[in-house]
Amino acid sequence: MGRALSRRHFLKSTAATAVVASAYGAGFRPALAAPDLARLDALGQAELVARGEATAQELVDAAIARIEEVNPQVNAVVTELFERGREAARGELPEGPFTGVPNLVKDLDNLAGARTTSGSRLFADNIAAATDPLITANEAAGFIMVGKSNTPEFGLLGTTEPLLLKPSRNPWNLEHSTGGSSGGAAAAVASGMVPLAHATDGGGSIRIPASCCGVFGLKPSRGRIFLGGDTLPGDIGVQHCVSRSVRDSATLFSVTEMAGEDAVFAPVGRVTGPGKKRLKIAFDTMSYYGTEPDADVKAALEETAKLCADLGHEIVPARNPVEGEPFIEAFLTVWASGPSHLVALAKENGLDPEEVLEPWTNGLAVYYDAKPGDAMEKALAAFAAATAQVNAFMSGYDVWLTPMLASAPPKLGEQDPRVPFDTLYERTIRYVAYTPLHNVAGTPAMSVPLSWNDKGLPIGSQFAAPLGGEKVLFELAFELEQARPWADKVAPVFAG
Repeated sequence: MGRALSRRHFLKSTAATAVVASAYGAGFRPALAAPDLARLDALGQAELVARGEATAQELVDAAIARIEEVNPQVNAVVTELFERGREAARGELPEGPFTGVPNLVKDLDNLAGARTTSGSRLFADNIAAATDPLITANEAAGFIMVGKSNTPEFGLLGTTEPLLLKPSRNPWNLEHSTGGSSGGAAAAVASGMVPLAHATDGGGSIRIPASCCGVFGLKPSRGRIFLGGDTLPGDIGVQHCVSRSVRDSATLFSVTEMAGEDAVFAPVGRVTGPGKKRLKIAFDTMSYYGTEPDADVKAALEETAKLCADLGHEIVPARNPVEGEPFIEAFLTVWASGPSHLVALAKENGLDPEEVLEPWTNGLAVYYDAKPGDAMEKALAAFAAATAQVNAFMSGYDVWLTPMLASAPPKLGEQDPRVPFDTLYERTIRYVAYTPLHNVAGTPAMSVPLSWNDKGLPIGSQFAAPLGGEKVLFELAFELEQARPWADKVAPVFAG
């Protein structure tokens, strides 16, 4: 149990079971007669506060106790904001769906007065002057921030093994990767530290760690959620969260999506359950390179397709319309432009890039700097062509089902930023061959934790929808959650 919360709230097993059932739906099968707070989703915890059965201070203290218990093994939380969280819990909190619930901020983003390293030695001592808009929106929804979560340097890898912050470890097997770049966030949720955590996605960074850690993660359509500031050409990142339950993600989405005159899409509102419409789902396991994933991933996705068919959806074999090689060349050109600027920034400040930036980051800068002067212009034109291809393809379907990743979570070290650049390049582009396309096209996509391989490692299934199609994805996710519940699956490293 969370140590700081009085046992009086949970010793009556009938009442406790009812609380957990309400959190996860009728399909939930409680594993314990008196479950602790770590088993509740964020809305389940908020409901305790709303009913007067727990206080925000108790929720925060319990989360801190859980972090102190398992973080030494997992290394998901890299900056502790415990006293800040306790102080917030003692004060007047905004009324929202998550009032009093602890959360984490990914260390790529800013919380005023807290350290923001972006996983890099270049910003090891950086203190944020202001809070980013989405974090402000999370706090307005009632969340209390108790720490910063681990991330690879500038979110540039699909694993969370930064040299500054040290690797985050997968709660399902500590020798394996959490994915990236929201690896700390996903590991914290999977290990029960917090029920939901802020996450970002520029090339798969919500979905990849959600898949690796067996949690739920939805990437919204680009432009759906206000992130503040002007966007630059090639800016394909979005933000949302990773969570244990679909309803947490759907509820947070409903209170952070843009509305009014500035909204890019008509607001979805709060999705609360499965839809009735049977969907036409495009399906293929082959990547845009024409390669198949590992056998365990392929088998898991075929089982997911069968599950969808058993639920009455139409599964249609369909090939990815985008050619992999020119697409990934364009993607990496845009991706590497940031590291090129960082190397220049380090030099302008009299710093040696080799000392303050990781080998992978420096390698990307070299990759970009070797390109001709019109490389960015050509890359953005390729982005536009790929977006048109995806939009045309998806106009014939409600949803597109593919693998999330080419393999189950790899062992730590295989994608370490110190691996020789050419080797790491080849490993990375194969591993994440299914995710960047939806960032470029701006289409919403989600990782649903439906499978585990024979080694006990999670394998997520990726579902995407046409632009603005989050409602369809959430409704499908609710249906899949009911058909094959995952809330009763607990990682070997789990708080409580």
